[in-house]
Amino acid sequence: MNPNLNLLQPYPFQRLRDLFKGITPNAGYTPINLSIGEPKHETPQLIKDALVNHLTGLANYPTTIGSIELRSAISNWITRRYQVPTLSPEKAILPVTGSREALFAFAQVIIDKTKTDPVVISPNPFYQIYEGAAFLAGATPYFLNTLPHQDPNHHHVMDFTSVPTDVLARTQLVYICSPGNPSGKVMSLDQWRNIFSLSDQYNFVIAADECYSEIYFDEKSPPLGALQAAHLLGRDYKNLVVFSSLSKRSNVPGMRSGFVAGDEKIIESFTLYRTYHGCAMNPAVQAASIAAWDDEAHVIENRRLYAAKFKDVTPLLTKVLDVTVPDAAFYLWAKINDPSISDTDFAVKLYRDLNITVLPGSFLARDAHGVNPGKNFIRMALVASYDECIEAANRISAHF
Repeated sequence: MNPNLNLLQPYPFQRLRDLFKGITPNAGYTPINLSIGEPKHETPQLIKDALVNHLTGLANYPTTIGSIELRSAISNWITRRYQVPTLSPEKAILPVTGSREALFAFAQVIIDKTKTDPVVISPNPFYQIYEGAAFLAGATPYFLNTLPHQDPNHHHVMDFTSVPTDVLARTQLVYICSPGNPSGKVMSLDQWRNIFSLSDQYNFVIAADECYSEIYFDEKSPPLGALQAAHLLGRDYKNLVVFSSLSKRSNVPGMRSGFVAGDEKIIESFTLYRTYHGCAMNPAVQAASIAAWDDEAHVIENRRLYAAKFKDVTPLLTKVLDVTVPDAAFYLWAKINDPSISDTDFAVKLYRDLNITVLPGSFLARDAHGVNPGKNFIRMALVASYDECIEAANRISAHF
């Protein structure tokens, strides 16, 4: 067996099941699950229709690179969304079966184990795939703590000034998540300028996870993307690859459809890896993905539904939680006002007393540099219906 498998930690939801073992939730309340970031809004009909109308594609082996029609649709969407020059559909874009598997596989391509003690830098709190990808690629994760509530005006998603130069010298890959999970923070242009400069200096690759990019609350101010930041700074896409997904944008998490785009040399190597990895996208899913990337009306409606929930839920919780509407994404990253209650105890109380499931913040982070930055926070995914989210907030407000 690969000994690095022993380094993998239980997934947050496994830890949550263990935490709740033997606890019976209050049957006087209907259950409301706000723990997992799984979109619950209706899948748009135009995507379902495209899927059904192309089922004849199941008779064909799909190619790793996907159809030129899909890659062109993605390229056109990137240009529309980020106002960047058209990326080559043939060389700069690769469809992937969801951003999760691609974020994991990417580290297996990038990490050079012949170099001494390679490092993968990740935000903390973070999406656990980054850590697992680092371990199984033979690298050491290095966590950059982000503490957004310490200073509401301090928008450092990841502050690299604290990273020792000997760590940066061994860094081969940096995961950036913007909009962030769980904080919802968006990287600024100055922050991108800084990380691009460090990438130039230390020659590490940037994996920009942008799966929440299309959930935001001001139609006039979509979140800045990594490709867009590079273009605004007059750069090419050297050592930069972005990861995007239809799961959240179009409410199709079960379709497993996304893309990677950016540095053409890296995309070429990633394509070679994936040819052997066997992650080609189902032809019917490719057709449905084209329909999704070509349409913005359903995405605008999706944002409207989330915006209504965040606007009305957040004020109801302020008595119990230190919480504000995030820059983007669909999570409330909330600090518990009562410092005597741990995040795990708070989650147990919500489950036992109110039949509400949330995720303790400490489960989304690691102890690093003397602190677990998720401690005393909870993550609430506002993915349930408007009525359920309001009901959950009212229960919490009344109970504490």
